[in-house]
Amino acid sequence: MPQLSRLDHKIWGIAWPAILSNISVPILGLVDAAILGHLGDARYLGAVALGAAILSFLYWGFSFLRMGTTGLVARATGAGNHGSAFLVLAQSLVLALVLAIAVMVLHPLWLGLGFQLMDPRPQLLPLAQSYASIRIASAPAVLTTYAIIGWFIGRQNTRWPMVIMVTTNVANIALDFLFIVGLGLNSDGAAMATVIAEYLGLVLALALVWKQAPRAAWPQARRQLGDWSAYQALLKSNRHLFLRTVCLLASFAFFTAMGDKFGPDTLAANAFLIQLLMLAAFALDGFAFAAEGLAGSALGGGDLSAFRAAVRRCSLWCYGAAGLMSLAFLLLHPLLFLALTDLQAVRELLFAHVPWLIALPLLAAPSYLLDGVFIGSAETRPMMITMLASAGLVYLPVWFITQPLGNHGLWLAFCAFNATRGITLGLWYLHLNREDRWLQVGHADG
Repeated sequence: MPQLSRLDHKIWGIAWPAILSNISVPILGLVDAAILGHLGDARYLGAVALGAAILSFLYWGFSFLRMGTTGLVARATGAGNHGSAFLVLAQSLVLALVLAIAVMVLHPLWLGLGFQLMDPRPQLLPLAQSYASIRIASAPAVLTTYAIIGWFIGRQNTRWPMVIMVTTNVANIALDFLFIVGLGLNSDGAAMATVIAEYLGLVLALALVWKQAPRAAWPQARRQLGDWSAYQALLKSNRHLFLRTVCLLASFAFFTAMGDKFGPDTLAANAFLIQLLMLAAFALDGFAFAAEGLAGSALGGGDLSAFRAAVRRCSLWCYGAAGLMSLAFLLLHPLLFLALTDLQAVRELLFAHVPWLIALPLLAAPSYLLDGVFIGSAETRPMMITMLASAGLVYLPVWFITQPLGNHGLWLAFCAFNATRGITLGLWYLHLNREDRWLQVGHADG
């Protein structure tokens, strides 16, 4: 029991700062939505929902810069190789800047394709295009910050990522009030506020890296940054994460696009519910981050019993927190809905969809936690395969069959998708446990 107590202390030492930093992201989204939801015109909220869905697809498609960095850094740190851990960060930063330049140069193609696929109603399209065109300027800040946060989490340090994220999002909220309420810039104001805040966050993140990075590791990093072969391990680890994340974001974009077909009020209600669910998801990810750092470090040090203990305890804490989230939504949803919007039609839709809001944290919690386990072990292929299977074999077929149910059918498909992700990843985890292969995974993975 003393060992478990120390382990629980480690888990919470990683999880609570991650929870605080993570929930600042959906809180920011809720503040954006609440400010726009009180403007008296659902078009602005709908435009931000559509534009943000496309940008989330674009930016989070590169979130492998965070996840891939975390897994490799955790294993290197567990093996005591801090120079290699810093080299991973340096390589990830270079890769992030290259990708950000490509995103900015090609953004007319990205955005044009995204809006064509989502096919929004004509009255929303100009507002959504304007919002997304402004937000694209933050690509360098977003992608490089991903890599820095991944480095900190891989070192089991979530306090500095908390400082970065909370500072960024508090600045964003303050700028929202200035640009949307004070200057009357509506959805464009929300975009401007986000861009400025993300660059402020990047400046802080770079300052913290300068303070925390081991000075002895800098010469090795400088020597190897120009060596293409030195990037191969990072790229191999990341390609499955890239495909997995693109599939996940396509699923969210599909959800937003299908909700738009039911009209602006349904689109707005779905946007509010997704923001509330993201609040739960980002909070539960605190335990996934703990699993990433602790599981990866244990495997890097060759300690299989410590790895399994970390997974068990993180799972218990994660599912307990999911139950509390569902209970909070059950008890507090009337207050939340009244605070979010003055639009009566949107409120009625929110109340009609409460069961989905309550159920989803419990259904999705296993997938969040197991994502952390597989990221920390640098075993990324199962994440890609199970994500593709969940979307292609469950999400889309269930949506197709339940179209007569309207928006409720869409939510049923979304719930089934999230539940299947957890079930399939859990089966894969048990398979690797039975075969006793966890110490071999990650090294050959790509």
